[in-house]
Amino acid sequence: MTNDLLFVYGTLLIADNEFARYLTGNSTFYCPGKIKGKLYDVGHYPALVIEEENNYDISGTVYRLHDADAVLKYLDPYEGYGEGEELPYLFVREALPIETEQGVILCWIYLYNRSVEGLYLIESGDYLDYLKTK
Repeated sequence: MTNDLLFVYGTLLIADNEFARYLTGNSTFYCPGKIKGKLYDVGHYPALVIEEENNYDISGTVYRLHDADAVLKYLDPYEGYGEGEELPYLFVREALPIETEQGVILCWIYLYNRSVEGLYLIESGDYLDYLKTK
């Protein structure tokens, strides 16, 4: 069985995004969460990378997917990941531990897979708050 939890931290949290609407229509809110990493502004979306040191808390939301295989198959191309996508993939999907109030849980997460050189670091780790100031 595929892990049915997905941690999102960027454009999939924006209500008027068609993929976010698909996600919320095919999942259930599980809980807020966070992961240690660095969040960068790529322009129209954020890039999360996990480095060896100096990571920040990256805020997001955990969703329980109704049909994990189908939902992930739908979201992968949006994230530039998977069969038929340009290599190297824009994002990679990994199962990583996410910190929540209920404890640490394993969730799928999309991580940026390209260079972050020259990108603006979002030190707050909260993409939605950052958008309000942009």
